[in-house]
Amino acid sequence: MTSMISAETACLPAAAGQPRARLLTGGLARVLLSTFVTLTSFYVLLSVTPLYVRASGGAAAGAGLATGALLLSAVVAELVAPSLIRRHGGRMVLGLGAVLLGAPALALLGSGQLVMVMAVSVLRGLGFGLTGVASGVLVAEVVPADRRGEGFGLDGIAASVPAIMALPGGVWLAEHAGYPVVIWIAAVTALCPLLALPGLPGLTRRPRDAGAAARQLRGALRDGGLRRPFLVFLAATMPAGIIASFLPLALAGSGNAASLGLLAQAVAATASRWWAGRFGDRYGQARLLIPAAAAVAAGVAALIWVDSPAVMFAGLCVFGAGFGVLESATFTLMIERVPSSSYGTVSALWNLAYDAGYGAGPMLLGPAAGAIGYPACFAVTTLLACAALLPAGRDRAALRAAVDVRPEQREVGGAEAVGGGGGLMPVRVDEVRRADLVEGLALVGGQGERGGA
Repeated sequence: MTSMISAETACLPAAAGQPRARLLTGGLARVLLSTFVTLTSFYVLLSVTPLYVRASGGAAAGAGLATGALLLSAVVAELVAPSLIRRHGGRMVLGLGAVLLGAPALALLGSGQLVMVMAVSVLRGLGFGLTGVASGVLVAEVVPADRRGEGFGLDGIAASVPAIMALPGGVWLAEHAGYPVVIWIAAVTALCPLLALPGLPGLTRRPRDAGAAARQLRGALRDGGLRRPFLVFLAATMPAGIIASFLPLALAGSGNAASLGLLAQAVAATASRWWAGRFGDRYGQARLLIPAAAAVAAGVAALIWVDSPAVMFAGLCVFGAGFGVLESATFTLMIERVPSSSYGTVSALWNLAYDAGYGAGPMLLGPAAGAIGYPACFAVTTLLACAALLPAGRDRAALRAAVDVRPEQREVGGAEAVGGGGGLMPVRVDEVRRADLVEGLALVGGQGERGGA
């Protein structure tokens, strides 16, 4: 596949003194509200489900399978979501996802057996995948290009505040108010976006092509400029899923330590995600990948000493900060590298990395967690987190190589490929001055400062 990165997405800085486009509009506000309530539904049950399975007689392995089923079914939804959006528009897909995320949760009121929990998790996972892709596309459509990182930072706040409240709050409510209260909250909040659908911005429907979305996803993974951020984020989401699933179990009997630890992680992720958007708009998203991946690995390593409250809290704060930066930087970086017609593909790919990693981590380590102990489980998780440094380093090297391409190596007057490691940027030298080209590539690679306050 020809690279989807184009010269128009190089994101050159705005002219000096040029007013910045308005960021917060009615359409964006409605999308952010939908993101907030659907993720509240998702997070409030995420860490409660393993506890619910165990309270109903299931084992730790079953708890991991429930989380894995939720996230892996979300992956299936994300694979088909671009095609559904092309056929029916973003509002329809968002509404369908809200119904699948909310309505099945009510079945848990009748049974907490593993079979029922797995069935509900599969349906909710499908809904979560659809709402995630649709929301990402809608945000990308309504946010001005020169404030894209900041706009995704706001979306990150809307996505992270539920993690702050609902992830630890769900555990607390399950212990103090009972599981039915948590289940009702999950169902009602997921269905709230249905009220906002008439006012949400729609997407331009494109000609139906059943195989187009699949081809675009395969092509995107062959493109190094998209594959590298995808792999960075995938390697970071696996530890995130393991922490969310097993930290409450590792700290069972320790009072509110698990709830407070998850709260600290969520707060750090929210603050860093917003900061990363503003920083990236000015200095480039790519330069954030390596330090953020290192912070993720260091934070997970601290959980080897999970029995030490001070080390555990510090590790979760460091992990949350690094993870929040990667959430913002990887998505914005991928959006910057494609034309608007491929926003759906990028949103699906990013959500695919999130949910595949979040579900695969607990699923892989769940059977071994009880046998090797949770400190050893977090030690293995640290190795998984370190894997993010490899594609992050390659992305940085590829972008440096793109800036260093010599003029005589370019094909003057024709389409040419400027990039490295598979991340190509087709441009025409007769249409773009060399100084602007170098400046734009430097900005994409994090070499220069972007305009705007």
